[in-house]
Amino acid sequence: MADTLNQNTTIVVSNKKRSSGSDECDHQDDSFFVSKKQSKSLVWEDPAAALANARHEFGEHGGVNMSIEASATFTVMEPETMRRMFAGELGPDRDFFIYSRHFNPTVLNLGRLMAALEGTEAAYCTASGMSAIASVMLQLCSSGGHVVASQTLYGGTHALLTHFLPRACNITTSFVDVRDLEMVKEAIVEGRTNVLYFESVSNPTLTVANIPELSRIAHEKGVTVVVDNTFAPMVLSPVKLGADVVVHSISKYISGAADIIAGAVCGPASLVNSMMDLHQGSLMLLGPTMNPKVAFELAERLPHLGLRMKEHCKRALEYASRMTKLGLKVIYPGLEDHPDHALIKSMANKDYGYGGILCVDMETEERANRLMNVLQNFTQFGFMAVSLGYYETLMSCSGSSTSSELNNEEKELAGISPGLVRMSIGYNGSLEQKWSQLDKALSKMQEKMPF
Repeated sequence: MADTLNQNTTIVVSNKKRSSGSDECDHQDDSFFVSKKQSKSLVWEDPAAALANARHEFGEHGGVNMSIEASATFTVMEPETMRRMFAGELGPDRDFFIYSRHFNPTVLNLGRLMAALEGTEAAYCTASGMSAIASVMLQLCSSGGHVVASQTLYGGTHALLTHFLPRACNITTSFVDVRDLEMVKEAIVEGRTNVLYFESVSNPTLTVANIPELSRIAHEKGVTVVVDNTFAPMVLSPVKLGADVVVHSISKYISGAADIIAGAVCGPASLVNSMMDLHQGSLMLLGPTMNPKVAFELAERLPHLGLRMKEHCKRALEYASRMTKLGLKVIYPGLEDHPDHALIKSMANKDYGYGGILCVDMETEERANRLMNVLQNFTQFGFMAVSLGYYETLMSCSGSSTSSELNNEEKELAGISPGLVRMSIGYNGSLEQKWSQLDKALSKMQEKMPF
């Protein structure tokens, strides 16, 4: 593990509010961040059960929903308290807050829920998924640092690692095929490599990472494992499988409504504390602050994430199976002929399926665009739009959209065909109603251009 993860500081968030006449309060036993000693004794729970068992934050006046703490700054009752807060003697563990770019109570509560979802000691939320990824990398790597990363990543992440971090921070990345464990092992340089970074299920090719083996290889060389689990919340639990840190674009499945941009970092309490450090914390100093009103919205959506994911995954599997029978080249980890089917089956949490994304390889961009046009404008199956996790199906040709940051050689190495159509399968309408729309579009396509 990187040095950043070896700090001893632990934050504990109390249920008890400070009284109006004093800046002192008692510690509470129920905590947001648990100690390393406690964490070893915790038994892993199903993600939905873990969310249900997380502390429920009531509103200030007894409301069943938590209150929104919209303040940018926070008062103290005694002058000496402010000095002690800036000295690190008092903090959120005793309900002391300085400024909402540091810790905010409402955002902190969402972080508690995200930590429960991913089974980590701690979590904190940010203004976007990319800010979460960038902040983690900048906290774990210094100038001259080295990252080993999957060659198949979201285009924005690939651009961050390929262009921005080398130029601005002198942090370089070696890209590897994460299916080739020997290649990963050779790329990691003990004493130089800081992070092994990959997506649990890759965007857009749906390659499934062998999280236990990749984590073992990294840990043998003292390297921190960071996993983007945006494509598979509830389905996979990377920390349970050996990873150290999980990042999310909460904008996707966790939001579920395509109306919010947000991110999260889930991991050891020492890492999250270090990222909020007043002097050297990447979250504190770069300031990708989540609005507490957004945090409130997201906290209200997490309780039904499990139900939504099950329906996304159920329909994705059904459509993938039916399209395969029609002769289309379908990529979906839930299909038995997918090269990683046995792997994801061995790692997945029970009853959540194999993910809500499927891909159809139409071979050329022209054919891909024609299919999407028919699906949206003739049969109303879904929308041509980037992103995922919406209740309607979203479709995009990855090579010319969300993976356009990669050059042609990089796309070929990543296995991104020019005609690869990524579909985030929604759950609006009945399954058979939507299949009828999809089937009608495929029939229309086949009239002029057989598969």
